[in-house]
Amino acid sequence: MVGLDPLTEQPGNRMRVFLDFEKAVADLEGKIEVLRHLSTDGDINIVEEVGKLQSKVERQLKNTYQKLSPWQKVQVARHPNRPHFRDVVGNLVSEFTPLAGDRNFGEDKAIVGGIGRFRGFSAVIIGTEKGSSTQERIETNFGMAKPEGYRKARRLMELAERFRLPVLTFIDTAGAYPGIDAEERGQAEAIARSIETCLGLTVPIISTIIGEGGSGGAVALAAADRVLMLEHSIYSVISPEGCASILWRSGEHAKDAAEALRLTAQDLKKMDIIDEIIPEPLGAAHRSRDVALASLGDAVEKALRELVAIDANSLRSRRRDKFLAISKNGSS
Repeated sequence: MVGLDPLTEQPGNRMRVFLDFEKAVADLEGKIEVLRHLSTDGDINIVEEVGKLQSKVERQLKNTYQKLSPWQKVQVARHPNRPHFRDVVGNLVSEFTPLAGDRNFGEDKAIVGGIGRFRGFSAVIIGTEKGSSTQERIETNFGMAKPEGYRKARRLMELAERFRLPVLTFIDTAGAYPGIDAEERGQAEAIARSIETCLGLTVPIISTIIGEGGSGGAVALAAADRVLMLEHSIYSVISPEGCASILWRSGEHAKDAAEALRLTAQDLKKMDIIDEIIPEPLGAAHRSRDVALASLGDAVEKALRELVAIDANSLRSRRRDKFLAISKNGSS
C-alpha cells in the first residue's frame, strides 16, 4: 500500500501497520515493547517508564492527527486495519440475514446487503466490502463493484420500500470497477439506476463513508437523507491518483491532486455536501476500532430517530431538494 512504513508490530492477532508520517509514534511504541519484555531490576521502574512513553505517544498522535494534509487523510482512509463493513455489521447489527444476487446476472461480493436489526430498528443494511485478507480482497475485487452489485443494491432498496424499512448504507470503495466486462454489462446505467432508486425512496436512507468514497461507485449508495463521514475518511469524484494521471499525466502528482480535490470530511462539511462528521478516537479508527464503531452507531441512530418521524412524501421531497441545492451551489 502506498504510504505505509515497513515498521510493524504484532499486538494479539492483528498486525499493526504504521503510516509513513507515524514514524515517531512507531519508534516510541517500539521502545515500550522493549521495556515490557525486560525483567524488573532495582535500576529502573519499568511501569513508570512505560507510562511516560505512553504519554509521549498520545501527545505525538494528537499533534500529528490535528494537522493531517489531504494526502495523509487519503492514507488513513485506506489503512488496512480500518473498520470494514463486516466489522460494522458484526458490532452494530444483530440478526443480520445476507441476501445475494441481482436476479439478472449473478452475485457481486464487493457489495454486501441484507436485513438486520440496528439498535431496535429493523432495517435493510448495504455496504461495500474491501476484504481484510488477500483472498478476501480478491473475492471482493478490492471493494470495486460491478453492475450486478449495484443492481443487487437497488433490489434491496426496493425491498426496503415494499416493507417500509429504513436503509442504512456504509461505503468504502475506491470506485466502481472500470473493466471491460463491467462496461459491457452496463456499469453506468446500473449506477444511475441505483442513484435514482435512492432518490425515489419514501423510507429513510442514511449513508456513512467509513473509508474511501470514490466516484459514482460511492454516490450510487450515498444519495441519502443524511450523509455522514468518519473524521478521517475521504469522498471524491475521482481518486487522487486518477486525477493526477489525467491532469499531469503522472501518478507522482497524487499529493497535489488530493489538495485540489477537497476530499476531506472537513472540506465537504463546509461545502454542505455532507451532513455530519463522526469523530474518530485518538490516532484514528484503525487504532481503536470498537470506540470508532460505537461513535458511528450513535451518529447513525441519532439520524435515524430524527428521520423516522418525518412522513414519507416529505422525506422524499426533502432528499431531492437537498441534492438539487448541491448541484446549484456547485454551478454558481
